[in-house]
Amino acid sequence: MTSGKHHEFGAGGIPIGTPSNRSFGFVFSAAFAVWAGYLAYHGKMTFLPVACLAAFFGVAGACDAKLLTPLNRMWMRLGHLLGLIVAPIALGILFFAVISPIAALARAIGKDFLHIKRDVTRSSYWIVRQPPGPDAASMHQQF
Repeated sequence: MTSGKHHEFGAGGIPIGTPSNRSFGFVFSAAFAVWAGYLAYHGKMTFLPVACLAAFFGVAGACDAKLLTPLNRMWMRLGHLLGLIVAPIALGILFFAVISPIAALARAIGKDFLHIKRDVTRSSYWIVRQPPGPDAASMHQQF
């Protein structure tokens, strides 16, 4: 499992798909327009460069979307990088803030959801299925 192509080690040479340049331009144009409107509403003169960015992305998306290809790729790579960083952190927080306390509480009150507590009096941990499952001959092509 130390191969660089494993899903947990990043893309592994899998190309990162990008949305169309036209939709990328329109989305960024709308985002910069909202930002410019916010700045203008609060009386900031910095809304002019942001409005120019909104106009650039809108015009480029409508007229010549090929101009946006490098920006689109960089944006998707940034999103992929952020996903590689944020997802393990978020899952770690979820595990240690939610799952571990629930497990500790269940263990404290004596619950054994997975039936993993050792019982030396039992001869086997096999659970007999009632009613019995399907016939073994029906499982000739599992994969």
